[in-house]
Amino acid sequence: MVKPNAYSVQIDKSAIITKHTVLVKRIAYHLLARLPASVQVDDLIQSGMIGLLEASNNFDHGKGASFETFAGIRIRGAMLDEIRRGDWTPRSVHKNSRMVSEAVKTLEAGLGRDVTDIEVAEKLDISLNDYHHILSEVSTGKILGIEDLGVGEGSLASMADVNNNDPYENIEQIVFKKSLAECISTLPEREALVLSLYYDEELNLREIGQVLDVSESRVSQIHSQAMHRLKARMQSWKS
Repeated sequence: MVKPNAYSVQIDKSAIITKHTVLVKRIAYHLLARLPASVQVDDLIQSGMIGLLEASNNFDHGKGASFETFAGIRIRGAMLDEIRRGDWTPRSVHKNSRMVSEAVKTLEAGLGRDVTDIEVAEKLDISLNDYHHILSEVSTGKILGIEDLGVGEGSLASMADVNNNDPYENIEQIVFKKSLAECISTLPEREALVLSLYYDEELNLREIGQVLDVSESRVSQIHSQAMHRLKARMQSWKS
């Protein structure tokens, strides 16, 4: 059996990278829809290409998972790492995000049901408009998404599939994903729909707004509210 030489291996990797450059761009533009104008898509693509290169070097064809699935995780991770290294989020936004999550957690524990925007605003002793402003700031001022709950960004359907025998997942992560999927299933209908359209259908906020017949800013608020609700509920799971 003829072993591949270094030149042929290099050609194969170059072909893989060329073929999946479009995947890097798709992920970059998907993330960009949630970020402020100060973030440049070229920077996301550059870091994503590094993630793609690392994926091509580390992928094991014998473990069953597709390269695109494996590469997508590495590409997103590289982009998110780059963004977090240059954190441009004011401390006040981080503080408000923690404040909202704590309010949601306290209210839902006491009431035993989903809480409304109005109830959270009253708990925080602020107006509904101010509360919506906080949600928008959190959504556009930092990444608050599935990956912040302890999983790589991906489809919600894959999170619910805990029997997928993914060789890159450990048991603890599988159990966590199952708990997260169960929490998502209990979200208010509109919040669950926004998450599904965003993570499963990969629509951006503007496109989701067209589907729901609401403004892009309102979609941003709904997404942020859903993530704070999940964050609050998953805190209970971790404790």
